[in-house]
Amino acid sequence: MNIGVSGRIPDASGPGQGPGPAASERESRDRDALRAAQMYYLQSLTMEAIARELRISRSTVSRLLSYARSTGLVRIEIRNPSDRAPALEQEIACRFGIQAHVVPVAETVSPAQALQRVAVQAAHLISPLIDSDAIIGVAWGSTLTAVSQHLPIKNTHDSTVVQMNGAGNFRTSGITYASEILQRFGHAYGARVVQFPVPAFFDHAETKEAMWRERPVKRVLDLQARMNTAIFGVGSMEAGVPSHVYNGAYLDEEDLHELIAEGVVGDVATMFYRADGTWDGIKLNYRSTGPDLSTLRQVPRRICVVAGETKTTSLLGALRAGLVTDLILDENSARRLASS
Repeated sequence: MNIGVSGRIPDASGPGQGPGPAASERESRDRDALRAAQMYYLQSLTMEAIARELRISRSTVSRLLSYARSTGLVRIEIRNPSDRAPALEQEIACRFGIQAHVVPVAETVSPAQALQRVAVQAAHLISPLIDSDAIIGVAWGSTLTAVSQHLPIKNTHDSTVVQMNGAGNFRTSGITYASEILQRFGHAYGARVVQFPVPAFFDHAETKEAMWRERPVKRVLDLQARMNTAIFGVGSMEAGVPSHVYNGAYLDEEDLHELIAEGVVGDVATMFYRADGTWDGIKLNYRSTGPDLSTLRQVPRRICVVAGETKTTSLLGALRAGLVTDLILDENSARRLASS
């Protein structure tokens, strides 16, 4: 296990601003957290010893250490002693030509608990992959909602988080739901956030074609075309934690029957595919506002997060479609994927 303690205090003031009262308070807390972290992790002092030396309570020391981890002052990495991926990760990586990360989860854990465990680890695995000057595409959904809630702070420069697919439906604009996810990613990486205020699906393909010619929409599409990282989950009608697109008033009965008839097993960013990884001729894709899957495959890094073995069929379709370069999934799903 490697533990890194940063000696740099994050800049608490905004661009062109002096350290106001809030910034000064933040800087003071950062200094206290850094000092406590150095004493605890680098000097091996107990919390009681730190509390006595700093003349604060033990609970305050605990809060400072938690703050240091959540803000990136402390980074904890667990490495395999042989510096090799476990056999299950190697098997998946070799079979599909991807980088795989398997999150240990017992079979007795509920789908909701498994999602949270995968989300926490995924949030910390994704962070080192994000650099400055990045254009990061983020798809909304149940999995990314959970991941966004656990992202550690990593300050980047001139980075942009762009919404990959519209979120509106006939009941709601979807703006609030998608915005919360994107804002968390933007805050974590100090990135500009660009939303995509269009519905998840248009009623008519012709409407989509007309909208795609409008300059505000073309601006977002241009950003999506230049993404160097895409982060998404896979949608599945069979998931233990239901995929948002299938239970959030996005599809009516006719849509669902049509998808089943066309052999659809899942979606990425509301773009659907079959078990063999093909997506040609799927009618709903012509009305979807997600990125064309052939375009998505050109993004250099495509990070897929999956929790729940009931999503294995959908995940397998996404892998066969070549949509994934980095996969983070729970142990039970990994076993089922390896044996499929």
